[in-house]
Amino acid sequence: MLTGLALIVAIGAQNAFVLRQGIRGEHIGAVVAVCMAGDALLIVGGTAGIGALVTRVPEVLEVLGWAGAAYLLWFAARSFLAAARPSALAAQESRSKNSVIATTAALTFLNPHVYLDTVLLLGSLANQQGPYLRWIFAAGAVAGSVLWFTGLGYGARALAGVLSSPRTWRWIDASIGVLMVFLAIRLVLH
Repeated sequence: MLTGLALIVAIGAQNAFVLRQGIRGEHIGAVVAVCMAGDALLIVGGTAGIGALVTRVPEVLEVLGWAGAAYLLWFAARSFLAAARPSALAAQESRSKNSVIATTAALTFLNPHVYLDTVLLLGSLANQQGPYLRWIFAAGAVAGSVLWFTGLGYGARALAGVLSSPRTWRWIDASIGVLMVFLAIRLVLH
């Protein structure tokens, strides 16, 4: 569980989006569920041996890297536009549940680092535990993911009052935009 948490807690596009949705209180159950299900699927897949496939066909990570970078730049552009015309938390335009789920899935599955962390690294570590203990290791990593996304998504709502001013959202959106650009550049360079 601690190994899973150590990899999942790193600030990235997915965590920034979960935090924002949690603060807004918009479709957070769906966001948390997609993140947890995505991690569980990838961790179990890595434990079952899918990591070997990605190792044999590294081009998959290359394609995911470029697709992920393009998506992160698009997400950054949206964040910069929101920063240019900020509004209070309560006054922000709602997004449809399907749009939020699609964004969450894209931020989850278009990030090649998620495959490196969950499929390859956690899968490899799980498989070092032996044929039976590997599933206990994988269950611990999945439990870490469940704890993190539940806490991040629902815990963020407690910050809604503090973050209700347009000025604060300008700063948050601009910071998220800068982070997305940084992550996109990092994806392309690595």
